Amino acid sequence: REVAPFLPIVDERKETEKAKLKFYEGKINDVEVVTLFSGVCKVNAAIATQILIDTYGVDVIINAGTAGGMNPELEIFDSVISTEVAYHDVAPNILTEFHPWLENVYFKADQELLTLTRKAVSKIELEGNVYWGRMVTGEAFIADEGRQKINEQYNPLTVDMETASIAHVCYVNSIPFISIRCVTDTATHSGTGHFEENCQHASSIAKDITVALLAELHNKK
Repeated sequence: REVAPFLPIVDERKETEKAKLKFYEGKINDVEVVTLFSGVCKVNAAIATQILIDTYGVDVIINAGTAGGMNPELEIFDSVISTEVAYHDVAPNILTEFHPWLENVYFKADQELLTLTRKAVSKIELEGNVYWGRMVTGEAFIADEGRQKINEQYNPLTVDMETASIAHVCYVNSIPFISIRCVTDTATHSGTGHFEENCQHASSIAKDITVALLAELHNKK
């Protein structure tokens, strides 16, 4: 459901399969793209990201999809664009004292992509508000249990199961990265039921922002 909104608008679409994943090559807004659904969880997302870099030679990676809202100001169908991303379930010293020897636990979004997302969002009408800020990632769907601890430690806008691992792979490969996530559930409307109900529409909103960003990338050339 998260990749489905993109497929009808990929021109000259060609499908290939690697590591049991389907990759769709083509163009959106005259920008050459490769899009796919990586599957849920950090490892699956990391596998997909490294294949995009090594096999398809991508020079920008945009992660588009859905997320759980962590900040109480967020409402369902609000969108968040990452300024920085961290794992909420990895000990902080793992990434600072060992590979990739980060200065802190956060992977920063590309500054030029952040600028272009602001331009893109200003030109389109969207349901819900758009925020720029921190995301966190971990191997669990966050309902009520664990929410307070994550908020106290990281104060994120959203939580999901893939973004930090994609940012991690992009960081070690020096590939510009940004994440665009639309909220499907919140503390008030929590649980997998709300995610299932809202996933398709939220994915479409994330798609609209992503397509607008691709237009800005095209105009920049």
